[in-house]
Amino acid sequence: MPWIKAKLDTGARTSSLHVFDCEEFTRDGVDWVRFDVHPWQETRDDSVTVELPVHDRRRVRSSSGHAEERIVVLMTIRMLERTFAAEVTLTNRDAMGFRMLIGRQALRQGFVVDSARSYLGGKAPKPVRRANRGK
Repeated sequence: MPWIKAKLDTGARTSSLHVFDCEEFTRDGVDWVRFDVHPWQETRDDSVTVELPVHDRRRVRSSSGHAEERIVVLMTIRMLERTFAAEVTLTNRDAMGFRMLIGRQALRQGFVVDSARSYLGGKAPKPVRRANRGK
């Protein structure tokens, strides 16, 4: 997926991704998960179906204090012209403004956070933003 609005969260240990239709299955004796990612809120435009092996399962406490067990997958993330692997938990972030959080473990791979700046990696191209405005 070329674009998804993500928020850096130094308070979160692990990165997380908002997913839809999460379904676990077994392939060659290994646990896998299939899920959809909708990069734009309130629409399925540009959605992508992803299949990955289950890396782990963890109990995660949200910022509101609610704890839940989440599936963890290893994903390749591209941010600021760099590509790296990160552990990502799969969850429902429907009430949140960002479809993805980038946590401390991912940021430790050579990133420095400047809390005074926003969108340092740029925004989606203007035609993409216009097509999905209000979504």
